[in-house]
Amino acid sequence: MTAEKRNFLDLSDFSGATLRAILDAGKDMKSRRRTPAAVQDRPLEGKNVVLIFEQPSLRTRMSFEVGIRDLGGSPVMVTGKEIELGEREAIKDTARVISRYFDAIMIRMLDHQKLLELAHWAEVPVINGLTKTSHPCQVMADLMTFEERQGPIKGRTVAWTGDSNNVLASWVHAAARFDFTMRIATPEELAPRPDLIAWAKKEGAKIELTRDPFEAVDGADAVITDTWVSMGDAEKERRHNLLQPYQVNAKLLKAAHRDAIFLHCLPAHRGEEVTDEIIDGPQSAVLDEAENRLHAQKGVLAWCFEAIQA
Repeated sequence: MTAEKRNFLDLSDFSGATLRAILDAGKDMKSRRRTPAAVQDRPLEGKNVVLIFEQPSLRTRMSFEVGIRDLGGSPVMVTGKEIELGEREAIKDTARVISRYFDAIMIRMLDHQKLLELAHWAEVPVINGLTKTSHPCQVMADLMTFEERQGPIKGRTVAWTGDSNNVLASWVHAAARFDFTMRIATPEELAPRPDLIAWAKKEGAKIELTRDPFEAVDGADAVITDTWVSMGDAEKERRHNLLQPYQVNAKLLKAAHRDAIFLHCLPAHRGEEVTDEIIDGPQSAVLDEAENRLHAQKGVLAWCFEAIQA
């Protein structure tokens, strides 16, 4: 393994200064994307990046493919079925072979431990495109969207209502690194992992837990939710019953700051975790959020290839 390689696995792995540098680089590249100067932003020139998908993808695949091409590189998409990571051969063998073909690896899979093992043995940078445990690229895009619409996130209040999933975990990591208050409303049965909250407290993050979505949303600058049944979840009917009170609707959003934005990583199940009037309404930033996957990930890619010194 090369000790110098730069993995992007979890926001908790980084200082706030490094994450800020990555985010600012993504914003800068976004501002120049449609100008002649954009040709200068090609740190992946001549590089090949493999995109491995064990789980279905729309935004992750498209945003990474376009982003890699914008930066001068060549993406190659491979399905999990073609690789069967850890099934046909040892992960360390797969990781070392892929490293002979490609200059970086982006992988989307549920098993976080397999991701960590792949990153350990790979000789090139590995990027976490989603696991059951975290979704750091998504939250980098969310942070970019928040700051475009609301200004600096430091000192602000962000509210989460619904299930405690991988996206929420990365938001908790972000709260510790970007110094904002994260209020989390979930049913007791679907509360955040104790180890995640323990980590947040140790890192000095401002995390507030409640069972009441109105308490969480009160005066918040952003309201966030996600699907009630994520990839790999069971007991769909039970989850719906538990989470119905956490739906983001007009009554709940009204409790937030009057200029609050609504965020959802998509795909959304309209009429379940969010109503049509909210996701299609003036406070919704979900389309900006989806677009910013492209720009935030370009910052991540540039950092992995050492085009950002932070």
